Amino acid sequence: MKITGGEAKGVRLKALYGVRPTSGKVREAIFSSLENLAPDWSKVLDLYAGTGALGIEALSRGSGSSDFVEISGKMCDIIRENLVRAGFEKRGKILRMRVEKAISELPQSYGIIFLDPPYKEDIKPVLEKLFSSKVVNERTVVVVEHSRRKNLPDRFGEFVRVRALEHGDTVVSIYKKEVKIEQGALSG
Repeated sequence: MKITGGEAKGVRLKALYGVRPTSGKVREAIFSSLENLAPDWSKVLDLYAGTGALGIEALSRGSGSSDFVEISGKMCDIIRENLVRAGFEKRGKILRMRVEKAISELPQSYGIIFLDPPYKEDIKPVLEKLFSSKVVNERTVVVVEHSRRKNLPDRFGEFVRVRALEHGDTVVSIYKKEVKIEQGALSG
């Protein structure tokens, strides 16, 4: 598995046998979409980080910093190694905790949030909690990778699905806060 774009393009990342990291084709499609959808790349949050591929790809493509949330100690070690391989160890922070705890305890919001949970997990309760938390703001873009067999709603509160990318069994749903256009009287 290699970084597909940016300053660390081509750097090989370590993966663990039996873990399903986001494929290169899917990462390329995600980041191609984010070029037009995400106005704020300064801080990225990678939930269910696994190998850290999504957060590291964001760093390679210009993100200022990336926080990685992963419960497995073994996977945290792999993220740390992958940050070193890519040269981003000073711009990445690894948080070993459950995603639900991170959503409740992280003190700031992020420009882009990635979620790549195990496909068997029911992600809807986590997303409901996420979209009503302080880690999202009016400019946050949320990217959720899930199985085609797990349908997600088109809306979570004020956040709406603006794009769905499909590749094999993988669907990537991208959510942004709905833009409300105020209508007023025109004078002339």
